[in-house]
Amino acid sequence: MQVHDHQLVGDDGVPVPFRESPNWTHGTFLAPEYLLVHYTAAPSAEDAVARFLDPRARASAHLVVGRDGTVTQLVRFDRVAWHAGPSRWEGRPGLNAFAIGIELDNPGRLVRLGPGRWGTWYGDVLPDDDVVQAVHRDDPVGSLLSGWPRYPAAQLAAALAAAEAVVQAYGLRDVLGHDEVAPGRRSDPGPAFPMASVRARLFGRADDALPVWVTSEALAIRAAPARRAAPRQAARCRRGRRARRHAAPGELVEVLDAGGDQPDREGWVHSRFLRPAA
Repeated sequence: MQVHDHQLVGDDGVPVPFRESPNWTHGTFLAPEYLLVHYTAAPSAEDAVARFLDPRARASAHLVVGRDGTVTQLVRFDRVAWHAGPSRWEGRPGLNAFAIGIELDNPGRLVRLGPGRWGTWYGDVLPDDDVVQAVHRDDPVGSLLSGWPRYPAAQLAAALAAAEAVVQAYGLRDVLGHDEVAPGRRSDPGPAFPMASVRARLFGRADDALPVWVTSEALAIRAAPARRAAPRQAARCRRGRRARRHAAPGELVEVLDAGGDQPDREGWVHSRFLRPAA
């Protein structure tokens, strides 16, 4: 993807669908410094787009990315969209004034309905395999695990392609989560979004990469951080497989494939089965 005249253009040279939102700051031009990532908390990408087109919503974003990878642009990149709300970063308030907003179709935090079942706020039910179980960075100490819907590969690929285009076009300084600039008020994009690897991919900073560990024996990868948690179906890793530890010992582990740079399985193993990679 590329940016032409402040609009996103696909690899085929055709601009992505543009449906202009009325919700942007007229008379002010945006000189973006950051990319700000959100989830929509809507039932679908179409619902999110419809909301951003409604002047009564007084909200918008530059881009909405569907779960199938479809990208819709709503505000030109040189205009101030209304996506950040009360926010602050590095002592500067009001991220709308210096950030491009990208919304990913995702319902946000889920409610546990019972063993292996999670519910969205609008009534859909998701199985464990479609959910990342984690405590949000802003949750109180000792909070129980919450469920967070996974971001599909097609959606992440499209979001990353769009992000690479705007980072290159505008020389952006960083990519941030809404929860980073509005802590305690917002939880998007949530623990299921691979912020560390996205940041490393966009800016090539080694210090953003997560530490790499290797498994000390063959393991079943479990669906939750508990000894009694059921293993994921057909999810096993051999001894010596490389893994990234995302959180505290015994928590979420991303197992890497033989090439060492693409996710293969994701789940939970105990820290005693990991050792630092050479």
